[in-house]
Amino acid sequence: MLVFWRHGYEASSMAQLRAATGLSSASLYGAFGSKEGLFERAVEHYIAGPGRVSELVGDLTRDPLEALGLMLHGTIEMQSDEGHPGGCLVALSATLGADGYDDAAARSIVAARRAEDRARIEACLRRGRAAGVTRAELDPEATTIMLHSFVLGVSTQLLDGVQPTALHAAADLLLDGVRRQH
Repeated sequence: MLVFWRHGYEASSMAQLRAATGLSSASLYGAFGSKEGLFERAVEHYIAGPGRVSELVGDLTRDPLEALGLMLHGTIEMQSDEGHPGGCLVALSATLGADGYDDAAARSIVAARRAEDRARIEACLRRGRAAGVTRAELDPEATTIMLHSFVLGVSTQLLDGVQPTALHAAADLLLDGVRRQH
């Protein structure tokens, strides 16, 4: 997971992956079938670990605005944590690449995850509108794109040296724009 997170799918070499897993080429292919199979498992591991922050927005036991805030601020905290590579593996690791089968398959893995994240954000916004905590006139689809674009953009902002405090302030502005004004 860390190799893919640090270098991206395409730039991660089999030598790096063998070293990280401690497996020979034959064992690696036997266990995962392909580099793409290993990548898919790495993404699953990421989602169960650091990437689980994106699932906070789907917590039906929380107030929708609280869930959105936890997701936005949690994303910033996770992606700026110095205990692992910066940014988001799902946003950065397989967005671009060659047109080979494995690269296309790797891109589809993270694209599917991003689609799931958008669906959770939109469902949360719809819950917020139904509960009267978000602005009634907000278009859930457009607002979802705005919020998800911010989440994905946190990676590049952090890699460009933008401080987490500035990103937290921007997240608060987004939340204020979504919150129903009393």
